Parts: sequence; C-alpha cells; structure tokens
Amino acid sequence: MENFSEKDWKIFKRKIPEWQEAYMERLNNEYIELLNGEGYASEKFWMLEKRIGQDKKACGVKCDMSRSNQFNIMISLLLEGAITLDDLEEFSDDLKSRIKSFVER
Repeated sequence: MENFSEKDWKIFKRKIPEWQEAYMERLNNEYIELLNGEGYASEKFWMLEKRIGQDKKACGVKCDMSRSNQFNIMISLLLEGAITLDDLEEFSDDLKSRIKSFVER
C-alpha cells in the first residue's frame, strides 16, 4: 500500500502503543473471565492456551511496524476491534477517508 503523510506516520507511531496496551488489557480481562468461569481447570487451561495462541498473532498485540504497512495494520486493528473509527480523529482526512472506504466495502 502507498505511504501516507509524515504527520500520519508520526501520529501512528505515537498511538500504536496506546492502542495495543488497551487491546491487551481487554484480552486480559477476557482471560480472567474464562479462568473464573465454570468447568474443569484443565479445560479452562487448554482453552486459554489456544486463545492466547490465536490472540498473539493479532496486530493489537504485535505487528511489524513499517511505514509501508501502516494502512494494512490500521485496517487489521479496526477489524480486530482494537480500535474504532473514532480513534482515527487525529489523522489526515485523506487517510480517514481511505480507511472508511475500505472498511465499508
């Protein structure tokens, strides 16, 4: 995907740690609910292990930061629920418009 403005890149680099931390906090709360739920300890353990295995691949947990991947990472974060369109408020109208168009398809 094409590169966006330097300003958008700087905002992205500043925001990504906040977004990831909030997303992982949400995941941790979901894990706590899973562990506190009904069932055998072994079942909960293996469900958690499987869930963490899936979740650790999400951009909301870890992503390869590069300017050329910025758009794809932002789309992934939206689709994962790590961010919402409201989280894009500081970005350029061009970037917001392209992301909204992509998500609406």
